[in-house]
This record gives sequence, structure tokens and C-alpha cells, in this order.
Amino acid sequence: MQIFTPVKSNTAFEKYEALINEAIDAVHKREHYTPFPEMPSPADYGEGAEAAQKAAFEAQLGAKFEQLLQSSNSWLESDEESPYTGKSLKISYPVFSDVEDYIKATQKAGEKWKLADAKERAGLLVETLHQLKAHFYELAFATMHTTGQSYMMSFQASGPHAADRALEAIALGYAELTRFADKISWEKPAGKYTLKMEKFGMNVGRGLSLAIGCSTFPTWNTLPGLYASLVTGNPVIVKPHPKAIYPIAIVVGVIQSVLKENGFDPNLVVLACDKANNQITKKLAEHPAVRIIDFTGSNAFGNYIEGLPGKTVFTEKAGVNSIIIDSVDDLDAMAKNIAFSISLYSGQMCTAPQNIYVPESGIAVKDGHASLEDVQKAIVEQTRGLVEHPKAGHAVAGAIQSKATMERVLKAKNLGGKVLLENKAISNPEFPEAQTQSPIIIELSRDKRDLVKGEMFGPIVFIIPTKDTNESLELASQAAREHGAISCSAYTQDSELMQKIALTMAEAGTAVSFNLTGGIYVNQNAGFSDFHVSGGNPAGNASFTNPEFVVKRFIRVQSRIFVK
Repeated sequence: MQIFTPVKSNTAFEKYEALINEAIDAVHKREHYTPFPEMPSPADYGEGAEAAQKAAFEAQLGAKFEQLLQSSNSWLESDEESPYTGKSLKISYPVFSDVEDYIKATQKAGEKWKLADAKERAGLLVETLHQLKAHFYELAFATMHTTGQSYMMSFQASGPHAADRALEAIALGYAELTRFADKISWEKPAGKYTLKMEKFGMNVGRGLSLAIGCSTFPTWNTLPGLYASLVTGNPVIVKPHPKAIYPIAIVVGVIQSVLKENGFDPNLVVLACDKANNQITKKLAEHPAVRIIDFTGSNAFGNYIEGLPGKTVFTEKAGVNSIIIDSVDDLDAMAKNIAFSISLYSGQMCTAPQNIYVPESGIAVKDGHASLEDVQKAIVEQTRGLVEHPKAGHAVAGAIQSKATMERVLKAKNLGGKVLLENKAISNPEFPEAQTQSPIIIELSRDKRDLVKGEMFGPIVFIIPTKDTNESLELASQAAREHGAISCSAYTQDSELMQKIALTMAEAGTAVSFNLTGGIYVNQNAGFSDFHVSGGNPAGNASFTNPEFVVKRFIRVQSRIFVK
């Protein structure tokens, strides 16, 4: 007796089955894996693709974004403006006239999608990533001129790295959806009789999903939740930040196109744009039909999202990230790595370091001892050298995304403490109007430590002298427990102390990167290997990408038929 027949058309799955299995294997092994090369090249992304997509970006400015296939009935000109030119992008996006229209359209589209089996969903979603590759350069320009990321960072973060995280969510989602048998012939001996039942399982999505984007990483932070909801059978409303719509609009357009090509309603994923002075985020989040919410952004709004009743919520909020310096092999190599970390994207990353703890008596180095002043001088000089470099400075720092961040950096010198390195504008020959500021580094005495009880978003760094490394660890772990932390960097040549730091920070829900002096920085997290956010402190309640990130988006229901 067949009472439930899922939609089955697994051509796309067969096309990408090997890739999906590779991705599942990579999720479990945690080794380096990516099918999306992070360095732009004609060999990987097409001869002449960069020039063609730059032209597409330029043609899009001041025009309607017509790649979306959702059944919207009006247009809205966005608030987006380039941190590099200071000019408005003047792009208009299709919008529905009312929140209820978004709800009805996605719910209707979800009726067929929920009947598709795990193979069909996974295959089609991987197809969207395959087609998205043809837009990576346009994504780079769109991200650069909405967020202020440098061009190379924009390409990597919004293209390959975001696709890695999306594929990771698809792979883990598919693995969890197929973990248990769908059909079971169950028999139980009962004396002279054998009891028999036919059992069948169904995976049921929790319902309509809302993905709330941020202004600094509009695709990298949005794609994991978007794809995790889709693979588990849920329709999605994507609500981008009013200042960063273009990048995620490209992604949604590609998804809608693939859905339509394969017989699904493109309204399964819709883009819900708004203006900064007339936002619809709360109306969407509070709507009873919305059952799942993914959010990246401020603590205040994140706490509001987490407090909404009847919702399954995944958040990434703000934190206070620390560097603990105990002992090093090469002082200058350490300082160079720290300088890059605090300058990268002008500190506008959720993983960027803010508080640097150094014993007031100094630290051990390979050839002897370095005083507190020696450590400070090394970090200051390496930072100054980087941001003043005519080619590397602006390429690493990018531009400041929001006026609020710029104002915060400009006022930082008045916070108190001893300014070791003043902030200043970073020259960008290609974009002389770029909104830029180099890191300000401030030493805080013991009586000024209250200044760092919270995140100060942007290139603002504090060096905090401590009694010893034990106090440094105590302060760093306390900050993580009370205010949240997503990253921690530590330098020590003592293996026992390394274990103590790792355990203490793990108990505070924070991963530690030890002794970084090469081409890897504490800001960076690798898809398929690093878990981004632990969910174990106030910086967020979810992790990219552990099993909980997908299994909480669906339920497993197993029914039974008695066999005579």
C-alpha cells in the first residue's frame, strides 16, 4: 500500500552524486576540500569572464534588477551606496506590496518542493551553485561596492567561500535526511505468531524560513542558512540589509532560474527588499507563518530574534575577540600576522581581534626576552608598515562600510588610554573618495579595562597589560562568556599552557588559533573544516555547520501499517 509518493526526478542528483558524496566525506574528515577555486583565473571561471561581468555590473548601476523571477508587483530603489565612490548604486529591485504577499507566494511554492525527495533537492541545489560560478566576478564587484571589502576579498568571500559553506549545508542536510531507512519491513516473533508491520518514514520541514542578511557579508553569512532550509524542504524569504542587496540578489536570481527550469515555482525563494527608514524585518520575523529564522547582525536585534516565541532561530551576533601573547619564537613574524588580522577589511569582521593581552613583565622570545614595550612597538610598526604600503594597504583594509563605524573609529582616540598608533585615512589611488581608516591601537591601563566590555566594531584595537598570562586567559575567557567571542588567537611555546588555554576558551565556547605567523590568519574560517561560531556563548546560538544547524529545520515522522 503506497500512501506517500515523493516527487522523484533525480537527474540533477545523478549529475552531482560524486560531488555530493565527496562533500559529505569532507564534512566528516574535516580536511581541506573545495570544488570552487578561491583564486580567480580564466582556467576555472572562463576566458574574458572578469571583463564581461564587470561590464554587467556597470550596466546594472542605475537600472532595474531584472534577473529575479518572483511574482512581485512593484519596484523599490535601494539605499545602497558604494563605500569606494560615495555614490548611490540606484538599483531597483522587485518587491511585493505587502508582507502577506511574500508569505502567500512562498507558502504556495513550497507545496511541491516539500514533496521532492532528498536527492532531488540536493541535486538541484548543487546545480544552483554550479550556475552561480558564472557570476562570481559580478558578485565580487557587487560586494565590493556595497560592503567596502577589497576586490580580492569580495571575490573569495562572496563567491568560492560562500559556495563552500552552501555546499557544506547541502551535504550535511542530505546526510541527515537519508540517515534512516525510509521503508522498513518489521517483524517481531510472538510465540506461535509473528507480528508484522510495514513502516515508512517522512522528513517534514518545519515551515517557512526567513534569512536576515547583514551589511558586511551579504552572501557568506546568508547562504548557509538559506541552503540548509532549502535542502530540508522549507521555502525561504531572504531579507537583505538595505545597504547590501545586490550580491544576494544575484544568488536568489540564480536559484529562481534553476527552480523554474526544473518545474518548480521560483517563488520558493523570494527576495524581500526594504528601505532603512521603512524596514519590514520585524513584520516578517513576527509573522506566525515564519517558523525558522537565520540572523546575522547586532546583539540587540539578535537578542530580539532569539526571544521570539514559537521560532527555530539560528543567530550570529557580535563578540569580543582576544589575542593572548605569552611567548613566541619570532616576535616580528607574530606582529606581522597580528597587523594583517587587525587591518583586514578594516576590522569589520566578526572574527577580527579587538583585545590583545600581554604580561606587563614582557614575554619570552627565542633569543631571550621582549618587554611589553618591545611587543607593542613590533605590532605598531608592522601595522603602520602594512597600511602605509602603497599597494598592500588599501588592498587589505578595503573601505569602511557604514558611517556609524567611521564615526566610532574617529572618536576612539577620546576613549581614554594611551594611543600607540593613531588612525588615519588610507590612500586608494583608484578610488580617491573611498571611506577609509587605518587601525587605532590603544594601550589600556588597569583602571581603563571597563572600556573593552563589549564589541567596538571596526579597526579599534586595545593592548591590555596583565599581571601574567593566567590573568590574560582569565580576562579573555570572561569576556567570551559574558559578551561573546567567535575567535581567539594565542601565542605560547609552552605545550601545557597551550592545553590550558584551549580547554579554558573551549569552555567559554571559543575556538583558539595558536602561533599564527604565516599565511593563515585568525579572521579566516575554512568551509568543511572549521566550525564558525560555537553556539556556546553570547556571540551566537548556532554554528556553521554542525548537524544541529540542519536537523532543527525538519522533523522525522515514522508511520506504521499493520500487516495481517
